[in-house]
Amino acid sequence: MVSFRKKKSSKSAGKTGDVAAANGAPPQADEARDETSAIPSRPPTMDDIPDLLATMEKEKGEKAANATKRIYELCDVGHKQNRVPMVCSGKYDVLTPLANCLTQESGDGRHLACLALNNLSIPTENKRVMALGPSSAAVIGGLCKVIAEDKQESYLCCICLMNLSFLEASITTMLQHSPVAEGDSPAAPLDNPDSLIRILEKLLKNAPAVPKSGSGKSEGVRWACGLIKNLAKSEENAALLGQTDIPKCVVENVRNSTTPPSRWTSNSLEDFSLFVILNLAQWPVSKESLVDAGAVDVVKPIMAEGDLQGLKATMACAFLGAPWGDFPETGSAAAKSISELMTNIIEKKGKDGQYAYGVFKLYTATKAYRDLSAAASVDEASTKVLAVPSAVALCLQVVSDLVLAADDEANGGSKYVPDVKSAEYSAGAISNMLSAILQAG
Repeated sequence: MVSFRKKKSSKSAGKTGDVAAANGAPPQADEARDETSAIPSRPPTMDDIPDLLATMEKEKGEKAANATKRIYELCDVGHKQNRVPMVCSGKYDVLTPLANCLTQESGDGRHLACLALNNLSIPTENKRVMALGPSSAAVIGGLCKVIAEDKQESYLCCICLMNLSFLEASITTMLQHSPVAEGDSPAAPLDNPDSLIRILEKLLKNAPAVPKSGSGKSEGVRWACGLIKNLAKSEENAALLGQTDIPKCVVENVRNSTTPPSRWTSNSLEDFSLFVILNLAQWPVSKESLVDAGAVDVVKPIMAEGDLQGLKATMACAFLGAPWGDFPETGSAAAKSISELMTNIIEKKGKDGQYAYGVFKLYTATKAYRDLSAAASVDEASTKVLAVPSAVALCLQVVSDLVLAADDEANGGSKYVPDVKSAEYSAGAISNMLSAILQAG
């Protein structure tokens, strides 16, 4: 999630990054031109918000931009404590006026509104209001309009939408955003060029094959892929995404990369694109679009990486039905990394230097192990690579924990309560490995 703060420089946005930008963290936007002549000398306070909102709605040009700037200053990095009250207190509606600013031709007001909305989208409490509340259509619609018109703030709008998409309850509703003119009949997202999904598709399709690093266009594509990564976690969303050219675009992002996977940084275009491939690959409704785009051949070499990218590539190849012979080290590396991921999720921990707890779902890891065991079932020797006692016990534990969780009087289960799909996939893995399990010892 991305926060912005005012810079002392008066240069335009997107030129300067914070200290973390070198390793893929979000760029920090510069402040728009500082029109100090119309701004009171004292810093703004929360009590000023009603008057500032009235100015934003009634005035145009410099006065409206200055009022927007004051709203932004109230939620900048030095005033994080104001972000939740500004959105959730019920005292005022800051979202609709800010969303209206996104439709302005004035660059200053639009830019400042983007910065303010980005900062307000960070707190968890605010995400639900901004993505699902009364002003959600205006907010999402305004952000989409800036992206569709290819304004210089497009990348800021993609970041804001990505921040909102970290609320998993919002992702299905967000991708259904499909505005029509007043009086027109509703249009399905895939039938509407103004829908969020079609706007994202157009952004990715129109990107240069090798975008200039750090440019507004490349930043827009990068953060759009970060947004799609989150949206693709839903099977319903994956069904829509699989009917667009987005799967082909993210595969091409990985194919065209000139950076070795070992040097991909967190939140880079390649990192996001491989995550999209992984998330789409796990759903039957979207995996064929990846197969048609040649994803297996593109992702297969990345499996040899012994890090996060290698883990993502390994699970993606398992989902996409790669043959057992494609997995490095006769499958032992894949078995070890995925079973380790399952263990870490159950124990509610991440892996230092690779992923935090919560990045991967248990149903993703267990499904990957099931599909990997299906690929290994071509012969008994291959199945034995996966049917090690610790992995078998882990699959049995997932099934037993679900059973125990359903019985209020049962004791002895782990602290992690798996979902039904995880138990189903674990049982499927046991079934695939059964011959090797029975012959063990």
